[in-house]
Amino acid sequence: MENLSVIVPVFNEEENLPPLYQELKGTLDATGHSYEVIFIDDGSRDSSWKIIKEFSSKDPRVKGIKLRKNFGQTPAMMAGFHEASGEIIITMDADRQNDPKDIPRLLKKLGEGHDIISGWRKKRKDPFFTRKLPSIIANWLISLVTGLHLHDYGCTLKAYRSEVVKNLELYGQMHRFIPAVASNYGVDVVEIEVNHRARLAGKSKYGLSRTFKVILDLISLKFLLSYSTRPLHIFGSLGIASFSLGLISGLYLIYVKYIKSQPISNRPLLSLTVLLIITGIQLIVLGLLGELITRTYHESSGKKTYAVKEKIGF
Repeated sequence: MENLSVIVPVFNEEENLPPLYQELKGTLDATGHSYEVIFIDDGSRDSSWKIIKEFSSKDPRVKGIKLRKNFGQTPAMMAGFHEASGEIIITMDADRQNDPKDIPRLLKKLGEGHDIISGWRKKRKDPFFTRKLPSIIANWLISLVTGLHLHDYGCTLKAYRSEVVKNLELYGQMHRFIPAVASNYGVDVVEIEVNHRARLAGKSKYGLSRTFKVILDLISLKFLLSYSTRPLHIFGSLGIASFSLGLISGLYLIYVKYIKSQPISNRPLLSLTVLLIITGIQLIVLGLLGELITRTYHESSGKKTYAVKEKIGF
């Protein structure tokens, strides 16, 4: 049987941890897999770390990582990915809104040959205007930008093959974009419906302000997915467009001055023309510098611009 690593980021969830642990233990024992549960205390100010230490002292399959401060869910999950030893990695929230009983279904689907199984909280038990509506908009926008259409990017309950996430480096709050990032390297992503439960204890750590962070992270993600290895394509394209507009307006001004014999020194179009040409040149130069930086980064770090799924005959 394959080894499982269940990663649970924790931030001020002292009331939810004991029942969550009991649910996880019962579900994972029934799967027949060997497993470990890694709780990552992301700078909790309550008794969460004390409770995690008690779990670990009684159950050697429970491990804990305490971060020095509240870094956020993405760094917490990355800490878990780096320490996980399982062939399959499962992530879930500590607020008990994810149902551990869905884990066997994720494992079954993963066993069909897929690389990532993403949960879809179709019947989500959250307030509509502050949680569900922003999520609907964000999921539509993320699917549009990344090209990977999922109903629920924000669901933490997911199952991964370890080789998929072990090679990822995530920043900001990009944990929700893992399927999109992995899909860019040819990873097979499937979404299944999962149960979602109302929060019974503790307070939600998310609000409307998260929507703006998601948009900023999405802009960063789009650049990383599409242009991180070819920055000249985006900056060069913008530069050529700007330079071309400046050139066209410049030719028009030459026509006005020398053919129609009209003064152009007092025309705002002259200033705009100069600005467009200079901006175009700067953008093209910026793209060239980006190319140099990208090549230096990949060559010096040994980081490949491709990902291998399988090898044979070596």
